[in-house]
Amino acid sequence: MPDLPRKKVGLIACSGEELPEGTVTRRAVRKVLETLRPGETVTLCLPLFLAGGEGERAFARFYPIIAVDGCDEHCAARATETYSAKPVASIVVTDIAKACGCGAIGTARRLNELGLRLADMVAGKIVDETDRLLKKKRKSAGQESDRVKP
Repeated sequence: MPDLPRKKVGLIACSGEELPEGTVTRRAVRKVLETLRPGETVTLCLPLFLAGGEGERAFARFYPIIAVDGCDEHCAARATETYSAKPVASIVVTDIAKACGCGAIGTARRLNELGLRLADMVAGKIVDETDRLLKKKRKSAGQESDRVKP
């Protein structure tokens, strides 16, 4: 039997270097990639994607993509849809921040404690979507969950 590629979920994060919400997107995606769902997720480089990186664009045509945007400009989601396919999920940091009543989260260079917690909440949303896409079963109530808690 041929060795088929394992299904993975692609994550494309906003590159909003000037906004703290952009820092939140990148921190959340790294946490998912390295700690929460290693081996099940990969990241796509938004600048390379926009510059014509065919490997990035091809991956997004054949695998599910979660766009993680810092604000309502939806740069990551729009780029994915324009050059490959519509993302299967879109997470927007400002929406999550508004829903939880977050105040100031720090600067683009240094998140404060609230900004770090917001990044953990965004990582949790990414994990929820990843699990849904990979059809992972939730652990029973008696087992400890590896999902980030706000």
